This record gives sequence, C-alpha cells and structure tokens, in this order.
Amino acid sequence: MRLTALAAGAIMTIASVTAQEKAEIAVSYDVQEWSFWQEKMVPRKMTLLASPTSAKYFNEITLWHDSLLSVPGGGEQLNEILFKGLTIGADGSITVGESVPLRTVYTYVFTDANKEALTVYDGWTLTGDTFYTYDEPAGEQTWEIVSDSIGEVLGYQCVLAETDYHGRHWKAWFAPEIPVPFGPWKFRGLPGLILKAESEGGFRYEATGIGATERLMTPMYTNVYEQHEKADRKKMLETYEYEMNHIVELQEAMFGTGRADRDRDGNEVPVPTYDGFKSNPETDYKKK
Repeated sequence: MRLTALAAGAIMTIASVTAQEKAEIAVSYDVQEWSFWQEKMVPRKMTLLASPTSAKYFNEITLWHDSLLSVPGGGEQLNEILFKGLTIGADGSITVGESVPLRTVYTYVFTDANKEALTVYDGWTLTGDTFYTYDEPAGEQTWEIVSDSIGEVLGYQCVLAETDYHGRHWKAWFAPEIPVPFGPWKFRGLPGLILKAESEGGFRYEATGIGATERLMTPMYTNVYEQHEKADRKKMLETYEYEMNHIVELQEAMFGTGRADRDRDGNEVPVPTYDGFKSNPETDYKKK
C-alpha cells in the first residue's frame, strides 16, 4: 500500500484518554547484526511505528512480553505460555521449542522530532538483570545527501545519504515520497523515511514491509521485575563488553555455575571473545 496520503504537514492524532499518539505507518525491518555467541551475522525482526513527528522502534515479541509483565497476573500467564514450549530431558537438559516466543531483543528507541533528544531503553540478562535507559542528543547525526545516487526499496525511489555516527560510517537510503524523518534504530533527521541503512562489518537494516496503521505508540511498559535505571550510554557499552568477556566467572560467582558451550563430543568449547569493533553498531566507547 503506497503512502502518498501522508502529507508533510500531517497533524498528530492523540488518543483522548491516554494521550498516546497514533502511528500513521508501520514498517517492518530485517536487521543483520553480529552474534557474539554464534560468531556470525544473524537476522532480527524489528518494527517502526511512526508519524511525521514521533517514532517508536522495537521488537514485536519483546513488546508483547513487556506488555504482559505490566499487568496484574501477566507474569504468571507469561510463564505458563513459555513453559508449555519447553522439554526437559532425562539428564535435566532443557530444549526450547521453535514456537516459544522468547524475548531476545531488549531495545526500544523513542524519538520525537520536536525534542532535542531521543530516548533509548535496553538491557541484558546473561550476567544478572541489567536494564537501563538514556537520552541521546538529537544533533549527533549530521547527514550528507548524495542527490545523484538513487536506489529503490519496496518500490520507492530512495536517495542516498551518509553520516559518521558513534564510530561507524553509515549509508542510508530514504524515500522523499514518505515525509517521515525517521528510520530504523536511532536513525533520524532526513527529509523522508529511511528504508535501508548499512555500515562496514555487515550491519544492515532494510525495510521488508510498510503500510498504514492506527496503532498507538504506547510508552515504555513498566513492571515490578525489571526497572530501567538512568545510565551513561558509553559506560553501559563498556560494561556489557566486560561482562561478555568474563561471563563464565561472573555466572559462577552469581549462580554457582558458569556457561560452558560443548561440541558434539562433549568437550568444552571456549566462550568466544566479544569485540565491540566487530559486534556493536556503536564503537565510540572503545579505546583505540
């Protein structure tokens, strides 16, 4: 469905009771990111809800998971759903069925074109529960539009733009036909929806579907189990890399046993080294 009805001067639609803005478009993205555990690029599915003034970027399973935990009895309901898909072997090993809706992504990005910052929520659980949030100045992306470089994504004519952002050089293709100044992840600030972005090392975001919607861009769900603490972006990236490279020791200290991968013969396989230059789309926290 083409979105020519999105006018540049479109007015925000506000839900009367909850004051939550309705999105006007929903975009699905395939994301290629480096997997520390698998030591290769792996795909993720992400969603962008956007209007001409606001955007919310997230994973659908994570949103479902977090919305359940935000209501009374939701935790019990979630556990029941998850346990139904688990198989426990005679040796105590646990097999997770492919249909189990496991949350593997913790990232949310909320962007408002009228504000001077975007807000990120993220976290990890491999070494204990760490959930954090931070605001990031909107002016950290400065784009150079390459007007004579045109491509096509999902049938839309897209213009190339480039930026250096948090340690990597990015190329992005935006569709002037869709006057929404957002895109996947933290990308923003171009005169059209960003449908594709890529950087060296194989990092890639590409739209696979787009359509009109009236979904509410609900704010971040809160629950008693997971509290997002205000944090410094670079400090959290440093902490994550440290914990990934000391995961066995940290898990042994916390749980009495650490993660040990094994090959087909049962031999322990060393945990791979986490290197932010390879594994993280943001590398400016690294000391070169």
